[in-house]
Order: sequence, then C-alpha cells, then structure tokens
Amino acid sequence: MSQPGFWDEPERAQKVVQEKKLCMQVIEPIDAMRRWIDDAAVLIELGEEDFLAVAKDLDEVEQKLAQQSEVLEFQLMLGGEHDSRNSMVTIQPGAGGVDANDWAEMLLRMYVKWAQSHDYQIDEMDYQKAEEAGIKNVTIRVTGPFAYGRLKAEQGVHRLVRISPFDGQARRQTSFASVEVVPEFDDDVKVDIRKEDLKVDTYRASGAGGQHVNKTESAIRITHLPTGLVVTCQNERSQHKNREWAMRSLRGKLYQLELAKREAELAKFYGDRGSISWGNQIRSYVLQPYQMCKDLRTECETSDVHGVLDGDLDDFIGAYLKLRRQEKK
Repeated sequence: MSQPGFWDEPERAQKVVQEKKLCMQVIEPIDAMRRWIDDAAVLIELGEEDFLAVAKDLDEVEQKLAQQSEVLEFQLMLGGEHDSRNSMVTIQPGAGGVDANDWAEMLLRMYVKWAQSHDYQIDEMDYQKAEEAGIKNVTIRVTGPFAYGRLKAEQGVHRLVRISPFDGQARRQTSFASVEVVPEFDDDVKVDIRKEDLKVDTYRASGAGGQHVNKTESAIRITHLPTGLVVTCQNERSQHKNREWAMRSLRGKLYQLELAKREAELAKFYGDRGSISWGNQIRSYVLQPYQMCKDLRTECETSDVHGVLDGDLDDFIGAYLKLRRQEKK
C-alpha cells in the first residue's frame, strides 16, 4: 500500500484496503489472545515465588482472556459463505400509515448509528421521502469487514409501539417496517441473470432538492421479470454507475432468494412478506406503556430501548448468530 502508484487505480486500491481490513479483523483477536496467554504464563511463573504479589494482575489477565474468548467465539460465528462481504440494506414501511413511514426512518438512523460505531462506511443508494413524514423506501450500502454477516440478523419485520406524535389525541400506535439485508456481489460471483429477464427504466433522481436532484434521467430501476424483484439506484450522477450498483443489489437479492428456497423460508421472506404487519415481526420495540425491546426469535431483550435505537444492536446480533449456529449442529 505504501508503494508508489498504489492509488493510481482507486477502485483496485480500495479493494486491497478492504481485504486488509478483513484479514486484520480475523488476525488481531488471535494475536491479542496470544499476548494475554503469554502474560498469564509469566505471571504464573512469578506466582510460584510470591502469589500474592501477582494475584491482582492474574485476575486482570483472566478477565481479558475471557473477553478475548468472546471476541473469538463471535468471529467463529461469522463463517457463512458470504458473511465477509459488504451489505445492501433496504427498509420499507408497512402497516401504520404516517407512523410507519416515521418508524422506517428511525430504523435507518439506528443502522447508520450502529455502522458508525463499527467504523463501517454508509452510502445511500436510494432514498424516497414520504409526503408527510419519514420515508417510503431507502436502500443503503454498508461497507466493511463482515457487514453482511452481522446485519443478516436484522432481516425481517420490526414492530414499534409508542404514543403517536402524529395523533392529536396522543393515542398509542403500532407501526411496522421491513428490513431486507443482502450481500453485495460484484462480478466475482456468478448469478444467472439473463438480459431478456430484465426490464430497465430510467428516471430523474428525487430527493430533498438542490444539487441532490439530477436534471437528467440518471436514476435506474431494474425489474427482474421472473421473480418480480425490483432494485433502484439514484446515488450516482452517472446512469452507468447507477446501473452497476443496481445490478449488484439484484445479484444479492437473487442469491438471498435461492438461499431462502434452500432453507424452506421462501414464504417468510418473499412469498407472504407482502404483509408487513402483526404476526410477522422478528423484534418488538415498545416505548409505551412500558419500555422493552425483545427479539422474538432468540428471546434476547433489554429495557434500554433508546440505547438500541441509538445503534446498540450487538447483543441482538450475537444472540441471533448463536441461535443459527446451534440450529446447524
């Protein structure tokens, strides 16, 4: 990376940087564990002469070893075929009207906060604002080591219960939004997509106004006719670039569709998922009449709902990965 000319090809250089980050995420916890084991061995040797003198240090090392063991165990759970890849996350409101649109935007903020806390990069690929409040649809790209492996735990319907800020009578409202998570695929993964199966539409990008809105039809919408899957991208000013990103998203969706078929979960994720409403949720976020966030798959829960909405998702993600690992044994 320090060699002259390394950054002359930015896309290639960026791939190398990402590969290095991926390797370091695997190597660093192992190196840290080795260092703490070496420290423990030295302290045990010294303790043979005077145990009381090293007892406090040994206790500290024991705690560090336990922490590193948890880190390594978590890393082992990220062993899926495409877990190491970047991720595309699409959020769509369901039942609940304006409150659902607002809830979808709250979820977007939650994932952005979570990604920032893990030093992941966020790119907004498509954003459709709702008329009164919140969003109608959004797709973001999360770039970083094992982004998909972690975020796949979030796929499904999310339910919010709160006093509606849009209700003049301050009544309690239940809202739903779906989160779809797919790995980002480029040309290194072959997914069978025939040109004749694609319907490609171009349109002007929409947004809050100003320079975000293009004056040319650079935004892309691709419909995969056999499955009905639709992907859009309006992030780039170049129609060619938007098409490239849309195709990456489509590859990921088709992979997820095939994966769902293999796992006999097609109805859950695609076939009957048109109902983003009661009975289909994976997690509930209750702000009124009490405060509780509970994952219905793993029974993981916390009363710190605001902390979760600020991006504190790791306990839920870890519980889901542990459950999936147990199911495969």
